[in-house]
Amino acid sequence: MGRLLELKGEMVELEFSEFHYYDDILQDLKLTPEDLEVPVPQYFVREKARVLKDRERILGQILASAGPLGQEMKAPAPAMSLDEAVRVVQVCERARQGRLRASFMREIRQQEERERLAKTRGASTLDPHEAATRIQKVWLGYSQRKKTKKERLEEMIFLGMLPPPQQQQPTPTQLRARQAEGERRLRQEEHEAEYQDALVSMKEAVRAREGPDIRETLQEQIRQWFIECRDATGKFPDFPDPEEGGSAAIFAQKTPEQVAAELAAKEEEREKKKKDKGKKGKKSGKKGKEKKKDKKGKAKGMKSKADTEEDEEGWKMAPSNFLPTVAEGSKTYEEVWRGRDERQNLVQRFDAQLVMEEKRGEVEEEVRMQVDELMRQELKNLKLAVDREKGKKKKKGKKGKKKKKKGKRSGKKKKKKDRDLTADRSIESLFEELVHEGLLIRPMDVRLSDYIGEYSYLGTTLRQADIEPMPSLSDVRQLIALYGVLPLGSQAVHERAPLLKALLLAGPAGVGKKMLVHALCTETGANLFNLSPGNLAGKFPGKSGLQMMLHMVFKVARQLQPSVVWIGDAEKTFYKKVPKAEKEMEPKRLKKDLPKILKSIRPEDRVLVVGTSRRPFDADLKPFCKVFRKILLIPRPDYASRLVLWRHLVRERGGQLTGAMDPSCLAKVTDGFTQGHILQAVRAVLSERRVQQLSRKPLSAQEFIAPLARLDPVYKEEEETFKVRPLHFLPRLFRVQTDSLA
Repeated sequence: MGRLLELKGEMVELEFSEFHYYDDILQDLKLTPEDLEVPVPQYFVREKARVLKDRERILGQILASAGPLGQEMKAPAPAMSLDEAVRVVQVCERARQGRLRASFMREIRQQEERERLAKTRGASTLDPHEAATRIQKVWLGYSQRKKTKKERLEEMIFLGMLPPPQQQQPTPTQLRARQAEGERRLRQEEHEAEYQDALVSMKEAVRAREGPDIRETLQEQIRQWFIECRDATGKFPDFPDPEEGGSAAIFAQKTPEQVAAELAAKEEEREKKKKDKGKKGKKSGKKGKEKKKDKKGKAKGMKSKADTEEDEEGWKMAPSNFLPTVAEGSKTYEEVWRGRDERQNLVQRFDAQLVMEEKRGEVEEEVRMQVDELMRQELKNLKLAVDREKGKKKKKGKKGKKKKKKGKRSGKKKKKKDRDLTADRSIESLFEELVHEGLLIRPMDVRLSDYIGEYSYLGTTLRQADIEPMPSLSDVRQLIALYGVLPLGSQAVHERAPLLKALLLAGPAGVGKKMLVHALCTETGANLFNLSPGNLAGKFPGKSGLQMMLHMVFKVARQLQPSVVWIGDAEKTFYKKVPKAEKEMEPKRLKKDLPKILKSIRPEDRVLVVGTSRRPFDADLKPFCKVFRKILLIPRPDYASRLVLWRHLVRERGGQLTGAMDPSCLAKVTDGFTQGHILQAVRAVLSERRVQQLSRKPLSAQEFIAPLARLDPVYKEEEETFKVRPLHFLPRLFRVQTDSLA
């Protein structure tokens, strides 16, 4: 996954575009667009299923105790006296009896009319053989028409001209597969619980059984090393610091003379660095002016050299940050697993021998740390007893160093105390307060696969004709998986992959920006914080309140990562001039503090700031693009996406695609409408009552015209505002400008 993100970053730097099109490659390799879909690993959510259930339970309890936040209370029904209630019941019952009596009288009149007509026509004189022939003729015609219609339907489905019929219930094979998968998951959980218990019990057993022997052996080896170094060099050596490995550095297959020489060389290097720093400080004042004069002349020469080198060498892939991890995994496989026979371990239980070896190493390291502290003190006592004069000098030097280090530590602690405004509060209390204030919300249960969209099959052709194609919804779904789901779902990927702190989703209203934010949280099990300007109005007033709110949000986001901080209508936070109607809302509260917070996000923090914007060009672009370095354009759906969307939504709401219901016609008519508009039209037509009438009255395409006519589509002028300057170029443009000015 991490290597995939690195390759994507390299391609973006080469082509200066977030979107890449492979339709010609798919055609050459005989592949389908589904082969390009980035799969979302299921273990992102499955491994922390218990944590998510507990969080959902706590969130439900907090919301239940807080009552209906932001919801209007329903008006109570007016009270009714007993006489009025009896009168209403009597009226309803009399109406029911009247309708029933009318239906009985209608049936009686119809029966009388049939009897009268039979008397006037007379008895039938048809021959029985002729009657049987007529019946056979009608029946054979009906059965043949039915058979022909069935064969034609099967042929059209096979050719892809008609959609396959809906399967309301899963097949027995699917049920068996689901049952087997569920049993396998349960077995995996049981084995994982056994493995975790074995880790604790075996470590305690190794510590109790082998810990004292390991301690004695280490002490004897270190004392022997003291004596050997004393005999070889004439003085006791310096004990390695914990940062250098402690006693582990002593026994790295080296002689006492080699260890002593390495320690002496390290001390000399430290002294040289200190002297060089002092000399550089003196010379920097003299040479500063000369360097400034020479910079301009050298810059042109450097550029020309760099250009020639690039022309000669060409593009080269940067080394991967994940290569050491892959090499380590390959080495482990070669050393541990390649020669093992696992044919008898079909149940896949843990290997007790491997666990014992792993825990023995951990116990040795823990005992080594304890022994190192004891032997450092013992070495000090030996130096004081034998080399008193040298010991005094070294003592003074070490005390001075320790004082300096303490000073540095104290400075760091002071900074942390200043920043931690809620040191006396627990994460649970902060979590509860954010839920009460509406800043921590429950994400909707939607998946990334629910964002329906088709692949663009003309991207390469249009680019070859120097026409920049509009990205398809399939490309948008793929970018959300690459930039959002994979880094947030895996800690290892987030630490080593290119760091992305903020992401902006820009596009017209109704294209699914908010749905993508919620899908990102659902796929990764992330917390969702809502810092939209409309949601912040009237909350935590003042500068101190704003700092407290941001501190609480990002403290909880880091502690309960992964987390997504959503800023809806992000352009309002960076308004050039706030409209009069929105001045009371103070939409620009986060403008100054947001860049500072983004700087504090480290690779270890799985926190992503996601903004959504309908009109990004209303913002002040320079600070806007400094915050959102990655901007994704989400366009309105094209014909192929609208066709797939109509089919999916009609079936999802219980409708049936018949000859009168032509989704291709609807996809053509709804050019300019977004996914939100199509969803509103489907919901308006396919109500519960209309779904019940489908057996008697089939669905037709004309029924959707009236709801669509009441909606405003995305006009060409609005779409052209996004095409004038492609959004994904803007952060790069401002980055180049700032670099050139610097």
